[in-house]
Amino acid sequence: MSELRTDRLVLRRWRESDLEPWAAMNADPAVREHLGDLLTREQSDASVERFQAEFDERGYGWWAVEAIASGEFVGFAGLDLVDEEMPFGGVEVGWRLARSAWGHGYATEAGRASLAFGFETLGLPEIVAVTTAGNLRSQAVMCRLGMTCDPADDFEDPGAPEGPLRRNVLYRMSRGSRA
Repeated sequence: MSELRTDRLVLRRWRESDLEPWAAMNADPAVREHLGDLLTREQSDASVERFQAEFDERGYGWWAVEAIASGEFVGFAGLDLVDEEMPFGGVEVGWRLARSAWGHGYATEAGRASLAFGFETLGLPEIVAVTTAGNLRSQAVMCRLGMTCDPADDFEDPGAPEGPLRRNVLYRMSRGSRA
């Protein structure tokens, strides 16, 4: 499937025109606050190449998110395999938006569409979401999506440096628990 549509968003394959605003997002300290180091333009472009290759391989991944009303690229959302070094496996839902797109409900809308795709199209039994313990905005989105968190599942991210990015929370949703 090449794209998902909601009332206000299109989750679609990446375009050349997305590279510049994506690089700007990855160079924004506020956007990267809970993600780690800022990315160079080369690192940012390379991430899109990975996203495209993984999408081609699996048929799903990180979509570029476009606001329908303006046609503007506003970030990314979708599904990805959990990194191998994590203390759990499966498929995760996620999102990252430009600051100008914060506070409009886009993360929840894109997350809901991604979850529906994962459960209804891919037939996944469970989808997880991960963020740092301090990322209360993303945790609020996870709650709005109906995902649940058990503090016993909190973990230290083995790939994060010591400090505030290391402690993470894990949210879950099973196909049968969807509202």
